[in-house]
Amino acid sequence: MPCYYGEMRSKPDHILTTYEREASVWAERRDTSLWERPLLEACVAGRDPGLEVLDLGCGSGQPIAEWFVQRGDHVTGVDGANSMITEMRDRVPSARAICADMRGLALDQAFDIILAFNSFFHLSEADQQAMFPIFAAHAKAGTRLLFTSGPGHGEVWGTVGSSEVYHMSLAPTAYRMLLKQHGFTECWFRPDDAALNGHSVWLAEFTGA
Repeated sequence: MPCYYGEMRSKPDHILTTYEREASVWAERRDTSLWERPLLEACVAGRDPGLEVLDLGCGSGQPIAEWFVQRGDHVTGVDGANSMITEMRDRVPSARAICADMRGLALDQAFDIILAFNSFFHLSEADQQAMFPIFAAHAKAGTRLLFTSGPGHGEVWGTVGSSEVYHMSLAPTAYRMLLKQHGFTECWFRPDDAALNGHSVWLAEFTGA
């Protein structure tokens, strides 16, 4: 059953405490069939192993961070829930794991690939908008950005373990504007794609401000 907070539904500010509480259950139940492989391969297409990968909201690191590590890339996983970082360190020990809120991230490093996969969409509308300068600050020419959203503007709620979790999406036109404003060129947007387990996924490339 969903977990409610008094009279209120789950909100964006609850997301880190929710994942802190549900980390072990989430890690055990996470689908590791790697249905995401076509997306990950799109990120690395034409590029040799050894890429610097920033995984925002990395969770347990399986299967996505693990896939990059096995390919020979260097992964920095960031998650605001310390219990998730513990899971990642146990499951993908060769990755760099940092406990930090992506909304204030400043690593002073540029990456070849930035992922905000099934994590970014837990943020509020304002926080999602504010993430685009953070993406750009960790990018360089050719950096590929992969993130998930909804197919259109709106809020929905799901569950993680026994807890309710918040999701929201801007309209596609808003994401396109934010990408352009912050130096990213859209490669494609695949909304509600059945081949991607019904996810809505964006791929963009940084060309500079």
